[in-house]
Amino acid sequence: MKRALARGLVALQFVLLGALAFLPHGQVWLVGGGMVAVASLLSLLGATVAVLGVLGLGPALTASPIPKENAPLVTGGVYGLVRSPIYTGLMAGGLGLMLFGASVWHVVAWVALVILLAAKTRWEERMLAAEHPDYGAYGARVGRFLPGIGCFR
Repeated sequence: MKRALARGLVALQFVLLGALAFLPHGQVWLVGGGMVAVASLLSLLGATVAVLGVLGLGPALTASPIPKENAPLVTGGVYGLVRSPIYTGLMAGGLGLMLFGASVWHVVAWVALVILLAAKTRWEERMLAAEHPDYGAYGARVGRFLPGIGCFR
């Protein structure tokens, strides 16, 4: 059941990212040169942060929110700044795609992506805390998606 839920969440994440990339462009706001620049910058920044997160996990990398058994807790590199850099990158890149898309459906898809990733992160963090006794201290000093924001109390 747990693995099926994990696969479903990952699949839904990709569906929402695909929707952001391929939904028809709208005209809810003007997409001029400035907006294209901001959207491109957010997309590039998001991709960079996500790739740094993937590379930083090393042997702990898994597509599933279920942590690999006996994998080390990664707290260095980009994980020293935020606990969920891959999700941060996906949200930032998705925001860029939403801004470029300029439709109500892009906004809906991006908000759904953020809600999904936030819920997925909370579930993942509960499993990481059960697996790694140091996770609570790590979460108290490192923000969830942005540095310093979303630390455990």
